[in-house]
Amino acid sequence: MPPKTLGDTMLRAHVSALPVPEFAETAWTPPPPLSEARVAVVTTAALHPEGGEALTPFATTYTVLDASQRKLVLGHWSQNFDRSAFTIDPNVVYPLDRLDELAADGTIGSVAPRHFAFAGNQPDDVSAVRLDGGPACAAELKADGVDVVLLTPV
Repeated sequence: MPPKTLGDTMLRAHVSALPVPEFAETAWTPPPPLSEARVAVVTTAALHPEGGEALTPFATTYTVLDASQRKLVLGHWSQNFDRSAFTIDPNVVYPLDRLDELAADGTIGSVAPRHFAFAGNQPDDVSAVRLDGGPACAAELKADGVDVVLLTPV
């Protein structure tokens, strides 16, 4: 019988061999104190509204998620991904309820009106996300006055 971690072992071996881009200069803007910051979620769970258009496998675009829309479908494609936690509590992937609580008690300034979902299963070359989808999403976050992004990789 093969070991239970065979898929994980193979995936780790594949990912560890991928090149990591290096940047001569990285951008960093200090955010305001959390109690004044607007926070948004960016997830790689390929979320989309029920009845809405789903991301296709390897899509390099993203879905805009209105903060008021809570009936979402998890579109992430992977035989190694256990969907049960999301089914029980969507906050494990898309923690808007927790962000609302943090805003209500003053820990964060506010929750952004929109959030964003990418498809996490990408080919080895992610340049289209890095050069197109990522900057476009960042521009939308900036337009919404977002100071801090909570990344939920899936």
